[in-house]
Amino acid sequence: MDESLAVLTKGYAWLPDRLRAENAPVVRTRLMGQRAVCIHGVDAARLFYDERNVHRHGALPEPVKSTLFGHGAVHTLDAADHRRRKSLFTGLLMNREGITDLVERTTAAWDATVANWVVDRPVTLFEEASRVLTEAVFAWVGLPLPPEEVAPVAADLVTMVDGFATPAPRHFKARAARGRQEKRLADIITGIRDGSVEVAPDSAVRAVASHVDERGDLLEPRVAAVEVLNIVRPTVAISWFLTFTGHALHRWPGTRARLARGDREYAVAFAHEVRRFYPFAPFLGGLAARDLTFHGQEIPKGAMVLLDVYGHNHDPALFPDPYTFSPERFLDREIGAFELIPQGGGDPRTGHRCPGEDIVITILAALAPRLARLDHAVPEQDLDIPLNRIPTLPRSRFTLARTEHEEWALDTALTPSG
Repeated sequence: MDESLAVLTKGYAWLPDRLRAENAPVVRTRLMGQRAVCIHGVDAARLFYDERNVHRHGALPEPVKSTLFGHGAVHTLDAADHRRRKSLFTGLLMNREGITDLVERTTAAWDATVANWVVDRPVTLFEEASRVLTEAVFAWVGLPLPPEEVAPVAADLVTMVDGFATPAPRHFKARAARGRQEKRLADIITGIRDGSVEVAPDSAVRAVASHVDERGDLLEPRVAAVEVLNIVRPTVAISWFLTFTGHALHRWPGTRARLARGDREYAVAFAHEVRRFYPFAPFLGGLAARDLTFHGQEIPKGAMVLLDVYGHNHDPALFPDPYTFSPERFLDREIGAFELIPQGGGDPRTGHRCPGEDIVITILAALAPRLARLDHAVPEQDLDIPLNRIPTLPRSRFTLARTEHEEWALDTALTPSG
């Protein structure tokens, strides 16, 4: 039976429940009329992220490409085309000086925003975080936004993410938001190329505008706009994790004191635990590139392969007591390349693991101590996190209010984690 409707109604619980019910390493089903094979665990992640086994081209459903990633995006490529386009992203997103610059812009924007919060007047953390991150990342790529444009652009970027895995109306709002931003950025790319738009020669947007594919051709302006969005949109999506950070500090207040002291190692561990504990991507999909065998089970060429992400990150064999929020589990230990996979597994330089993962970790590790040190109250609100909504958030999007004026002097700029 096709289980597309079950995915929409059960959300994050669908695949873990299916795997648990059958107690098998491979579960077979159908999604959107296509054969699908569901796999789970470290060995599954290792198989999934080997492009000899699983391809992405043709795997992403049209609704996801039209909202989250964009048509022609690096996520849809394989082999030499993927490696060349991926090199553009790794050069920009895995550069330590560049990450430090982005973190400094983000913390400066956060500090300025918080300084303007009125004492005892509630604000919504999710919305505030999305605007801070939008302001910072657009300045970082070389396209600083006028103050009046920050909020509407942030709203479009959030909408793209919020509507990728849902039926109407959220989905159609996401399509419209992507259309607006692709058109705006494609016009800028064209202007950069013809000289009518000036940007810094070493800027990220200049690098995208100048990038050539395997055949030596410039990317179409719309595809270049897609890839600019694939730099700024994931950065703004850190708003989800920062909102979950507020939720974690409220629910597990014992973590707050150590985080507020500026313990850098603990801040990074806290960032890892937020990404592990809270739901974002339920699973990932690709197409079997050849006939495969996994734990004695055959996976035919062309079958959709679904890698369990939410269940993986809550697997007690990998993370004991997985439904307890415990940053300490990531202290004084190496994290395996296929162990913690909220943003993919393997080597981000060559595979499909997100090359911006260090950016996410470093920004979280810089902002979480600031939030921990902020003297604030959490008003009565609905903090339930519905698992049948993808992507999910606390229903209230986490409201807080400053309770007194304070000086900001915490240096939490961290170097990227490995």
